[in-house]
Amino acid sequence: MKTYFLVITLLMGAAVCTHGLEEVKDSNGNPVNVGAQYFIQPVKTESNNGGGLVPAAINILPFCPLGITQTLLPYQPGLPVRFAYHPNILGRYTIDTSSDIIIGFVSNIWPVCNEFSKLWAVDDSSSAKEPAIIIGGKLERPNSAFKIEKATGAHTYKLTTSYGTVGTTPGAWLSAPQLLVTNDVAKTLYVKFVKVDDDASTATTTTTSRVEKLGLRMFPFY
Repeated sequence: MKTYFLVITLLMGAAVCTHGLEEVKDSNGNPVNVGAQYFIQPVKTESNNGGGLVPAAINILPFCPLGITQTLLPYQPGLPVRFAYHPNILGRYTIDTSSDIIIGFVSNIWPVCNEFSKLWAVDDSSSAKEPAIIIGGKLERPNSAFKIEKATGAHTYKLTTSYGTVGTTPGAWLSAPQLLVTNDVAKTLYVKFVKVDDDASTATTTTTSRVEKLGLRMFPFY
């Protein structure tokens, strides 16, 4: 009997924890799955007709860690990412809105800054009012936690952190949009998640996939 009530209590707790959450949907309206690969692509507007997101240098010195920038070329999908819960939640296979997640680029090609992880993070070491989103995040660190929130438009979202909302500003390289944390609504980055085709996402340690050939053009990527 005690075991029965314990199970009921746990189920009720889980229901409370997930109340108000919704599954994040990809551009085709399918749930975004933990561990699957997606392109994060900014919503196209009259002033922003670029491609997807890629890691790129945002400083001359120090060169590392890399930041994240939108490629100016509209036909480039960007570099794939994977999502997972922060911290890991067993038994959760789809990503929910307003939940702490980690975001990490996926690539067998990484020519520089190999001492840093591919996880996204807020540069909390920066004294800037609007710190950059950078590569080199660490599991369990608060600055590596992101949330996906619904935005206006079909399957359109924004990314938030405990530091503020993810937005963009013209970067140093041809003014390509650079990701940062901001409280300026006008700078908010709105995105869609495009699932990588299974046949395109297959890569080995000895070959370069079609996705990587298209997406990882970090130096230069314009």
